[in-house]
Amino acid sequence: MTTEYYTRMGDGSRFSQTKDEIYEDLKTGTAIAADLAGVSELSADELDKMAEIIMDPSIFVSVERGKEVALTMDGGTIRIDADQGNSGCGIPASRLIGLMTHERIFCQDTIELGHIDYSFKPVKPIVSHECQNMEVIQQNTIVPVFYGAMPNMGLYYTPDGPYPNPSDLMREFKIEEAMESIDNSVEHLTRDMVWIMQKLMGSGSDGVNFDTAGAAGDGDFLATLQACEQLRAEFPEIYIEIGMAGESVLGMHGSLEYKGKTLAGLWPHEQAKLCAKAGSNLYGPAINTNTGKSFAWNLARAVTFTKAAVLESPIPVHVNMGMGVGGVPMLETPPIDAVTRANKAMVEIAGVDGI
Repeated sequence: MTTEYYTRMGDGSRFSQTKDEIYEDLKTGTAIAADLAGVSELSADELDKMAEIIMDPSIFVSVERGKEVALTMDGGTIRIDADQGNSGCGIPASRLIGLMTHERIFCQDTIELGHIDYSFKPVKPIVSHECQNMEVIQQNTIVPVFYGAMPNMGLYYTPDGPYPNPSDLMREFKIEEAMESIDNSVEHLTRDMVWIMQKLMGSGSDGVNFDTAGAAGDGDFLATLQACEQLRAEFPEIYIEIGMAGESVLGMHGSLEYKGKTLAGLWPHEQAKLCAKAGSNLYGPAINTNTGKSFAWNLARAVTFTKAAVLESPIPVHVNMGMGVGGVPMLETPPIDAVTRANKAMVEIAGVDGI
């Protein structure tokens, strides 16, 4: 009888595959990523290593001794007390307790303060409250504490913001008006992110995590790069982390550039170079999971993109590993068997500096 190995689909559901089926999905996943980004496929030895990781009979796997990496995070501390009907624990606790728990129990190497809305625009009217929280947290913790939020430029479009929604304008073939709205939103978002971080740096923040950058397209990514550059100039010692929203920058505008480089369509190995030019200390690629494909397919694809970024990035690469990114199944509470296998592959095959 042919041996089958328990594994996952991209939506987290359990199923089983033979060794040959796993290898076929690994080969297809790496080939697709390499073709899209114009990078090298994983070697036969690397595919063998990944297959071994996937077929390991243990529920929980880990990296080899001596290959441990740093752990950064985004938004995790607010999940201790939050219950949004998804992955929140709903434990009655403050954000301070959540941060201290991550430092002293979960052994995170960095922690971050973030508002429950987790976007910069909602923080603006309550920035004094966040500054007070940052000061108290710094007095009670040892590891670096950043302020984390998403640029989330979509909040600057109607009905939430002051500028017309580019998607609505494009449906009416008002292309120039849509591009103008994006341009105005980029300027406004950049200004807000810099202003908010100026306040928080005055309250002792060790840095900033621009999380899910590029979620609203190339304008969102441009605003992040510009804010990063301005903050680096004003605060030379600030630690800046830029984590992406997806493996390719969406060209919502299409003509935006940074340092002479068109932003639309950039892949992780290209994104990393621009983040470094803007002054970021850390780059976090985010490779989206296809829920209709197997864990092997998604993992090979994610590792291929990420390995190319590691090879070309001038700064450390801490890959985003969570629900729906980095080869991890798209599930509110991702299964630990898939999470640990994806982490191990990213460390031992892609060569990431952290997770």
